[in-house]
Amino acid sequence: MRDHGTDGGTAALRSFRRYTWWSLTGSTAFFLVAVAGTGLLASGVPVWARGAGAAALAVTAVCCAVLLHRRLAFDPAAAPGESPGRPLLAWMAAGAAGTATLGGVLLAVRDDALWALAPAMTVSVVATFLPRARRWALIAVAMAAAAVPGAVAGGDDPVRAVLFPPGLVAFSAWVTLGSLWAWDIAERLNAARRLDGELAVTRERLRFAADLHDIQGHHLQVIARKSELAARLAAADPPRATAEMLEVQRLATNALSDTRAVVQGYRRTTLEAELANAGRVLAAADIRVQMNVEPAAATGPLPDACRHLLGLVVREATTNVLRHSRARAAEVNYRLTNGLARLRVRNDGATGPPGSGAGTGLRTLADRLRAAGGELTWEHEHESFVVAACLPVDASAEAR
Repeated sequence: MRDHGTDGGTAALRSFRRYTWWSLTGSTAFFLVAVAGTGLLASGVPVWARGAGAAALAVTAVCCAVLLHRRLAFDPAAAPGESPGRPLLAWMAAGAAGTATLGGVLLAVRDDALWALAPAMTVSVVATFLPRARRWALIAVAMAAAAVPGAVAGGDDPVRAVLFPPGLVAFSAWVTLGSLWAWDIAERLNAARRLDGELAVTRERLRFAADLHDIQGHHLQVIARKSELAARLAAADPPRATAEMLEVQRLATNALSDTRAVVQGYRRTTLEAELANAGRVLAAADIRVQMNVEPAAATGPLPDACRHLLGLVVREATTNVLRHSRARAAEVNYRLTNGLARLRVRNDGATGPPGSGAGTGLRTLADRLRAAGGELTWEHEHESFVVAACLPVDASAEAR
């Protein structure tokens, strides 16, 4: 069952739901009273038939109204195995009893065509609670059954008596199912819109978590390494230890500023800044760094979105060198070839094969580059660990 207090969505959808109910209920009541009621008031109808028919008409109209109201809160397509429940079955049984009584009374007074109006409407309403295949099967059976009394009893116009009742069933089903089909589509479109909004929020949270990991993980790792270095130098080389602690202070200040920028949504990693930072950080950790950056690549026509992605790769690779290796030397290569930006970061201090779970690190970046039409790979050979990325120069739209 669906809670339309929350799932109804906007006020427009709630208004459409009310319109659908009032239009279907109003048309059902109108035809029952105007057609079936008029037949009961015709001359020659016994008093007992009028009384029984009027009571049956009222029961049929009320049951149809209740069932239509409940149908607008019940979606058999969304829950094909779900039963309407005992209360609804009771309303259906009451409606069927009222319909049978009203149809029987009208048929008994020789109204050999309009007697089928109440059964047609009740069958149409009940059919809306069934899955598609059973729904049309019920309507087909009802149309066939509606032709039987006219075929058996005949009457003044046998053709009308046989064809008109099935036509009433088909017309009622067409009107009722069509209106409810439009309602179901509107509600599912609203649910899809709401789900799209929830997915957008989820994507933004994941993006924020990835950016926060990229910034804080990198800064904290560098701060930890420099703090260890300063602790070792405190006794042997106090001036250098002081310099390292001042660098730790600067890094902590930068980390705080970057975190604030991420929260405000302003910060964007750039490839040039990360290449320069990688050389400086690795050198400060006593790791020999060889930077092979092609001049044309550094000033080439690489879109900002691509520079951002490759900058994240440089940052993650640098953080992994500091965190997971005992590297003595590292090499960074970046160039543009055949419309591809190629980045390669290698270190010689891998202590073992990479773990199975890369969290929000290399695996997440690999997904982002793949979505932008590029590729990110990493491999462990002997004591070396290599991270390689390539990205089409014109992948700015996908990278964004």
